Amino acid sequence: MSDFLVYLDTSDVQPGKLGELKVAMEDLASFVEANEPRIIAYDVYFSDDGTRMNVLQVHQDLASLEFHLEVAGPRFPPIAPLVRLRTIEIFGAVNEELVKQLEAKTQLLGGTVIIRNLHTGFARVAV
Repeated sequence: MSDFLVYLDTSDVQPGKLGELKVAMEDLASFVEANEPRIIAYDVYFSDDGTRMNVLQVHQDLASLEFHLEVAGPRFPPIAPLVRLRTIEIFGAVNEELVKQLEAKTQLLGGTVIIRNLHTGFARVAV
């Protein structure tokens, strides 16, 4: 079994904010790519009708996700008026401190945190 974590958040796009949100997320993704070398993937998806956004992140370990929240966290407040966060789902083992950080994000953006613990499996990801 692996130590990597998958983060998936789901948000509703505020009416009339899709264009602005797309630009903000392009900027955020560029920032993450330039400043977070340990993150394996950071992908943003929009529903066909533009009402829903998903952000999918793959981190090689807990420290990578903690670093992301620390480094990119200050960039979340300007995005808050553009979305209503529904859920943050984490797939993998986390600690209490990370849960507190994620709950702080939901205080800003709304939503709930769901932790999915690994039962069994494997990954073929070179980290």
